[in-house]
Amino acid sequence: MSPATRAARIVCATAILLITLSACARHQAAGAALRFGLVTDVGGLGDQSFNDSAYAGLQQAGRLYHAKVQVLQSRSAPDYQPNLSVLAAEDFDEIIAVGFLMANDLSEVARRAPQRNFAIIDAVVALPNVASLTFKEEDGSFLAGALAAMVTRTRTIAFLGGVDIPLIRKFEAGFAAGAREIDPAILVLVKYVGSFEDVASGKELADVLFDQRADVVFAAAGKAGLGAFEAVRGRDGDYVIGVDADQDGLVPGRVLTSMVKHTDVAVTTVCGAAAAHHPMHGHLELGLRDGAIGLTDFRYTRSVVDAAKRRRLSAIRRALISGRLHPPTTREELERFRPVAL
Repeated sequence: MSPATRAARIVCATAILLITLSACARHQAAGAALRFGLVTDVGGLGDQSFNDSAYAGLQQAGRLYHAKVQVLQSRSAPDYQPNLSVLAAEDFDEIIAVGFLMANDLSEVARRAPQRNFAIIDAVVALPNVASLTFKEEDGSFLAGALAAMVTRTRTIAFLGGVDIPLIRKFEAGFAAGAREIDPAILVLVKYVGSFEDVASGKELADVLFDQRADVVFAAAGKAGLGAFEAVRGRDGDYVIGVDADQDGLVPGRVLTSMVKHTDVAVTTVCGAAAAHHPMHGHLELGLRDGAIGLTDFRYTRSVVDAAKRRRLSAIRRALISGRLHPPTTREELERFRPVAL
């Protein structure tokens, strides 16, 4: 278990315990069964990334609170509002929308169902019955970029994004800045798939990046990013960095690390609050300090990520938490970024 994962569990453990005791007492007395619902983004279950992580959190909430859980998968964007409406029409204690693409549809459904509690991952919906859960992806991406710069032999690394939107540019900007913190002259190549689902195009673009001498590719592209894992198979000395979930075991030894975003913890926490009859509303941003963002523990790549590199990463992590380092979130901020002497 990575330090970030351990921290996330520690941060949440006390709150979850108290919530569980409260929730169990109340619902045992009332004889009511809790219900939690989740609507996936278009990548769906099986993406081994964003949606799967959120689903793991929902399953955990079901076990903790003896709740019934239901998942509706979105095959395309037109499915968002009907799926949310189906759950809103039933007696769910919490309904979770996975992904910023659902923001407008969730807003409309939440207005029509003010008696329901909703949550959305990666977007802000300013309604009194909605919890907006966002993450400081630039923090974890900065660490990923720093590690890539420590490991590269060619001084060329790459970022492979899904869709070129502000959210994914946070990953891109943080990654490039982290690399420049280690090597200001490093070359960071950037390509976007134009999709979060097109695995074949993800592989094709990752192959192009590797052929252009990038020997570490950070794939922040949802299900499309799985193409990068296919591309790195058999490429001795080349690596990918996973995203959102722990993807280190997908191609053991060729995945340098994964930049984990604990959507599972966020989902479990918001369900726990609903279970205690204190549903979360408003905007909550989670980062390194909360244990909600971080790198995995290099279990397959310890020979590459040696003790000296891990110590350097720890120093950078402390600087990020303290505010001494401020990762950029846009390309404009990246242009103005200057390394800090740690």
